[in-house]
Amino acid sequence: MELRVIRAGMLTTVQDLGRRGHMAQGVPVGGAVDPFALRVANLLVGNREDAPALEITLTGPELEFAEGAWVAVCGARFEELPAWRPIRVEAGARLRFGRRTQGCRAYLSVSGGIDVEPVLGGRGTYLPAGFGGFNGRALRDGDIVRLMRPGLRPSGHWGIDERMLPRYSPEPTVRVVPGTHAAEFGGALYSGRFRVTPECDRMGIRLEGPRLARPAEADAFSVAVAPGTVQVPPDGNPIVLLADAQTLGGYPRAAHAAAVDTPLLAQLAPGDWVRFAACSIAEAHALARAQEDRLSLLRHGLAGKLEAV
Repeated sequence: MELRVIRAGMLTTVQDLGRRGHMAQGVPVGGAVDPFALRVANLLVGNREDAPALEITLTGPELEFAEGAWVAVCGARFEELPAWRPIRVEAGARLRFGRRTQGCRAYLSVSGGIDVEPVLGGRGTYLPAGFGGFNGRALRDGDIVRLMRPGLRPSGHWGIDERMLPRYSPEPTVRVVPGTHAAEFGGALYSGRFRVTPECDRMGIRLEGPRLARPAEADAFSVAVAPGTVQVPPDGNPIVLLADAQTLGGYPRAAHAAAVDTPLLAQLAPGDWVRFAACSIAEAHALARAQEDRLSLLRHGLAGKLEAV
């Protein structure tokens, strides 16, 4: 099974849920910037939640399927494709995305998953180092992408209850746990809204808004950072790290985003806005458990809607 890339879109890469256990060697976790959307997209077509799928940024591709397949598109919305439900694509048909109407990144899962080899335990593409995914790079026009044979397929016509989705918005409020240097910035991080600049990619989002000024310059020491860390460079405009974030950073750490709100950050496009609200570690853990409970309910609900191929 395979699909042909007619038009690749702005940035389309193969991603999974990342590669764990290598940050000490400088290898980022990587994987889907919006892991919730990727997990649900895979569940809807009967895949494992960590199966490789296509991450589509801002402009969608056009894809031609050699054989019939079930697909699901979750995350960002495009006008020609229904989101958060399985879609049947027949042999020889082309899947077109149309104009983006909401969000930044969509995840296209295909029944069976994308057939790529693992690198360091993960199948996602790490673009800065050129490994993983499809030859370590973004898809290009004319590429042929292999697909794995599916074990399950959807039956009937249905979608999921969208009340279980994250609070996607072009101006979300993201809950953060105060970081090591939070006290040095007072309440500036929570005092207003920040605009997403064009300087954003899979490594992070640079914001503009209330300036986060330190009372005095201090020595900078490189310390561990991770996706979700809110760093403050000397200009006072915060940077929120995303999936491909470096493993060490010398900028002060004002906060760290609660994992449950990572999808809200993943779907911010240039020109969108974001606000921050403080929460405790205990609250962040409770929110994460509640999200996993919702995903567990989805798994149980899908058990009767998927059948063996």
